[in-house]
Amino acid sequence: MTPSTIELIASPEDRRIAGLAAAAIGLTLAEAAIPLPIPGIKPGLANIVTLVVLYRYGWRSAAWVAGLRIVAGALALGQFLTPAFVLSLAGGVMSLAVLAAVIHLPPRWFGPVGLSLLAAFTHIGTQLLVVDVWLLPGASILGLLPLFLSAAWLTGIANGLATTHLLKSNPHPEESPS
Repeated sequence: MTPSTIELIASPEDRRIAGLAAAAIGLTLAEAAIPLPIPGIKPGLANIVTLVVLYRYGWRSAAWVAGLRIVAGALALGQFLTPAFVLSLAGGVMSLAVLAAVIHLPPRWFGPVGLSLLAAFTHIGTQLLVVDVWLLPGASILGLLPLFLSAAWLTGIANGLATTHLLKSNPHPEESPS
């Protein structure tokens, strides 16, 4: 019997994505330790990493970082394949879809704060839709919309400003989302 070995060779891009995903996962785990005053409302600090990656390395890399963060974060927190995971995945996928569409518009229309706000509103809107359709069908969650949209507005602005600061304080030659 001949032993079989499979050798995987990581490219520099693989290493970069892994490191950035690890940073995003670390922020997700740190955020999970913060007590939340209202269930379902989180700062979304890992989204800062996703936005920086979007600006520096493009949408494909941002999608990898976000996807790895969602799956690995859920595994680490014991939430994989739970409703919390489904909500996070749905919000993340839809946010990435919106970012994919918007990055083709002129950059003067949407800077980091605008992209962060769009992603935050898309994320929470998608999650509320999933809750309404799947988890609590027939329950009226429309009354919670102002609260969740206000939280998305605050976190979207804060994360967008943090992204802007990081991009300006550590310039990089590939800072155009595409």
